[in-house]
Amino acid sequence: MIAWLTGKLQRKAADSVIINVAGVGYQVAVPLSTLNTLAGPGEEVTLHIHTHVREDSLSLFGFGTELEKDVFLLLMGISGIGPKLAMTVLSGLSVQDLVAAIRSSDDSRLCGIPGIGKKTAARMCLELKDKVRQLAPDESLRAPLPAAASSVDRDDAVSALVNLGYKRPVAEEAVNKAQQGRPDISIEELVREALAILMKR
Repeated sequence: MIAWLTGKLQRKAADSVIINVAGVGYQVAVPLSTLNTLAGPGEEVTLHIHTHVREDSLSLFGFGTELEKDVFLLLMGISGIGPKLAMTVLSGLSVQDLVAAIRSSDDSRLCGIPGIGKKTAARMCLELKDKVRQLAPDESLRAPLPAAASSVDRDDAVSALVNLGYKRPVAEEAVNKAQQGRPDISIEELVREALAILMKR
């Protein structure tokens, strides 16, 4: 079981990274909350890893902090939430905003995340409220500053939105609006702003 990885960042996409550890490339799915904190290719990174084993596959999910990993594991304990939807939740809101929404029982904010309906949001608030309070005291909820990206891969941004459950034409339209007039916007900001546009619909 892999608990964490430290190595050089080989490639950074909108929903995953490849880390070179002693010549072996590990593909790790990451939420936007983690992607925001990572530097560029060639830099050394450390990710807390959840190894998800199924009969036909082994998948790695990576997180920049133990809080993100712990919240991810709590989310998977909710009926109807698997690893993919848990990653979508952490991509829809920063872990700080997510914990705050659960602690305040703000299920309407949770419903803005693709794949989360009213019943699931209500279960998240009911079942996780006390658990996240123990995990994250108030002082731990300060959001880290996002790392700047050297370039923008528009296709990766669109793919990230498609993976979150949006139709490709809708995702492309939102990315175009978010990117308009901002050629130097980072891919993390691009996906977040496109998500904000989509959630206002």
